[in-house]
Amino acid sequence: MAIAPRLDFRQSQTLVMTPQLRQAIKLLQFNNVEVASFVEEELERNPLLERDETPDFPTGERAAPDQIPVRSETARDAADAAVTEILPSEAAAPLDADHGETFDPGGPGDGFTAQGAFDGRGGNRNFESDERGIDDLADGRATLREHLGEQLRLGFSDPVDRMIGAHLIALLCPAGRLTAEPSAIAAAMGLPLERVETVRARMMRFDPTGLFARDLKECLAVQLAEKNRLDPAMRALLDNLDLLARRDTRRLMALCGVDAEDLAEMIAEVRALDPKPGATYDSVPVHVVVPDLLMRPAPDDTWIIELNPETMPKVLVNDRFYARVAPRARKEERVFLAERLATANWLVRSLQQRAQTILKVAAEIIRQQDGFLRHGVVHLRPLILRDIAEAVELHESTVSRVTSNKYIATPRGTYELKYFFTTALHGTNGNDTHSAEAVRHRIRSLIDAEPAESILSDDAIVVVLRREGVDIARRTVAKYREALRIPSSVQRRRDKAVLA
Repeated sequence: MAIAPRLDFRQSQTLVMTPQLRQAIKLLQFNNVEVASFVEEELERNPLLERDETPDFPTGERAAPDQIPVRSETARDAADAAVTEILPSEAAAPLDADHGETFDPGGPGDGFTAQGAFDGRGGNRNFESDERGIDDLADGRATLREHLGEQLRLGFSDPVDRMIGAHLIALLCPAGRLTAEPSAIAAAMGLPLERVETVRARMMRFDPTGLFARDLKECLAVQLAEKNRLDPAMRALLDNLDLLARRDTRRLMALCGVDAEDLAEMIAEVRALDPKPGATYDSVPVHVVVPDLLMRPAPDDTWIIELNPETMPKVLVNDRFYARVAPRARKEERVFLAERLATANWLVRSLQQRAQTILKVAAEIIRQQDGFLRHGVVHLRPLILRDIAEAVELHESTVSRVTSNKYIATPRGTYELKYFFTTALHGTNGNDTHSAEAVRHRIRSLIDAEPAESILSDDAIVVVLRREGVDIARRTVAKYREALRIPSSVQRRRDKAVLA
């Protein structure tokens, strides 16, 4: 066989991912907050983009549900302007005109409003008024170490004790425990162990009580001693926390020398203590989920879905600024303006297409999960990405990007769009299917309603579910129960016996 170079013609199909296409795909994955952040960056970089701050409807008025358009007029104008480049019209001033004595107030893209007052990003007519409210001020609560440092300065006057206390504060873990043994701390500081332990014992009574403990037993003992409840019976209970975790009440009653009623009261006191006092003090505030979509019932018993106007950015192409500056610009400036105009047009088109795609996918999800919205999680239908993709004629990957990290506010609460996609469990008759999320909800309901004298095992739950038409195995019930963080039937029987 001879080996020689040759020239062949071949025909193939390839997909070229342009930077604009990659950015459009990324925008589709973003939620409204992330899109707003991206648009803010583009507003700073692109002089031909401006924020549309005109309200959709006059103040105090609200359109009827059947009058809310899917695409507003301002967005339509922006999209139309994005199709063709705006060039100077015959109304523009001649090139040889003298502009030295004229004043052009410009538009919103130039930092001016229709009234001629400067209204840039955060700007104001003067500096007398401050529109910030109390919600804009951050919480000024001191951190745990700052709180302990203040108590250390007030509680100790000796410089050496203060140095020991500062070292102990630095070694605290997020839960409030010491990360090193006191003997190692004393050896590292070159001080007697008794002095370090004396300082630590006093600091364990700092607020919150129970910090600087070496283990859980010592943390709980300090809190009980602060309440004057550390008697011999309670000490015996703390010495056997492993039995308490296993709910072995018989051995605990024998070791503590108390009856069942006294033991139940002691266990209730221990449960009221804080095992991690440091974690509760420096807890991170809960971030409120901002929904990307809003949903409400319509008068004709259907649903109205719209993008959240509070987080959805609105931008327009400042073609007026381009038409005024481009003819008088130099060659390199015209190239820059042309690139910025193309970028602005693309961004407006991408935002419009993103909004339409999200609304189309969300409307189909709501249509298929109408039973859940009207009657609860028991009526949640099995649903996969392919079902929605075929209904809206999109690719599964597109539907996956649309539903990722997007939330919708419904009359039943705020849910991620991914929540509505659940796997299917076959019915006992072979025809019906049941949503896995609905089955998990049913398992939790059965366990919550079980009496203390009749705890349901996994096999008993299987019998109940099969009687209701769900074909499920015992290992599947155990998997769902563990995912719901529900203990086994043996553990639940011990827990309810203690409570009884």
